[in-house]
Amino acid sequence: MPHARPDPTNRLLASLPDEDYRRFVSGCEQIDIELGDVLSESEESFRYVYFPTKSYISQTTAIDGHDSLGVGLIGDEGMLGISLILGVNDSPLRALVQGPGTALRMSTARFREELAQSPILQHGLDRYLCVVMGQLEQTAACIRFHVVEARLARWLLMTQDRAHSNEFHITHEFLASMLGVRRVGITKAACELQNRKLISYKRGAITVLDRIGLEAASCKCYEADKLIYEKMME
Repeated sequence: MPHARPDPTNRLLASLPDEDYRRFVSGCEQIDIELGDVLSESEESFRYVYFPTKSYISQTTAIDGHDSLGVGLIGDEGMLGISLILGVNDSPLRALVQGPGTALRMSTARFREELAQSPILQHGLDRYLCVVMGQLEQTAACIRFHVVEARLARWLLMTQDRAHSNEFHITHEFLASMLGVRRVGITKAACELQNRKLISYKRGAITVLDRIGLEAASCKCYEADKLIYEKMME
């Protein structure tokens, strides 16, 4: 019996032809991942690759060996473990669950076998790797040149895109860690966005009230991220 495509699915995998898709998904297990779960540690070997279906994963890098800085966010548009297509087994970043939900998980050994069997999969993931590299470059520039309020608006938009909802949960402490600023800086920026009626924020529950206004408050890096993805993947 053919392996039905789950709903929701992962957009990277959904682009595969049916035969490639069925073979790939037959080697995956669908799992629930919980808020705060650590899926990979920096400089440790990947045991699995993850394809979020209804969840999203933050990637962070350590600063001075202890503080963390958010450099990426992976939802159903991507995967965790993309460096494996280059033969790099160790994770370059720490990955933890920001949005709980479902994901497809595959062992790294099986993933390598699938890459060898499917040139179409390899091609699609090569292009996704270019997306990741471009977005990392964009994030580096954003951290250096843009103010906290604009960066916060960008991160909230990125989160909303992957949550597929106007409402999601994220704390000031987590945002401060992701943006590499003090908690008071996040509080001030969030209050400003709330005063402008772009968001509502209460006890970690965020509701996007004005998507267009939030995009205007964000730096241009948000649109640049989307263009990178659209150019390479769509």
